[in-house]
Amino acid sequence: MVTGCKVAKTRVAHYPDALDLTITMIKFLLMVNKQGQTRLSKYYEQVDIEKRPSLETDVVKRCLSRKKEECSFVEYKDFRLVYRQYAALFIVVGISDTENELSIYELVHNFVEVLDKYFSRVSELDIMFNLDKVHIIIDEIIQNGHIVETNKNRILAPLLALDKMAEAH
Repeated sequence: MVTGCKVAKTRVAHYPDALDLTITMIKFLLMVNKQGQTRLSKYYEQVDIEKRPSLETDVVKRCLSRKKEECSFVEYKDFRLVYRQYAALFIVVGISDTENELSIYELVHNFVEVLDKYFSRVSELDIMFNLDKVHIIIDEIIQNGHIVETNKNRILAPLLALDKMAEAH
């Protein structure tokens, strides 16, 4: 569990000391290549399927057009974008304005380290041909828009167990 992340500032009415976990901190996660093609998308808030391509195009344009020396945090509509580039892949995360950008920036790096550990130097092709496995990894890290796990071994445990079962058959 991440200890330094802000969860939410809103309190539940009946329980003033409880944090309101109904607020989605992470709105979406995208993996795109340098040409702007989406290789993976995961949404944690409802976005109409028809509106996703235009949202992704706009978000990717904003992030890919920035210079390397510019900040990796971008204000966009009613939320923020945090992005990182790894070789030919960009990972973009849309977050609420109450989320800590640096924690998400580090979360992206942790996610890539987990992918590298599993795929032995992950590439765009690994992502494209193993989307189901990448989704399992993301689902171990983020649930309902909240960070639930950052320990690499615990994140990979279910996937490694599935791989062992597949080898046994």
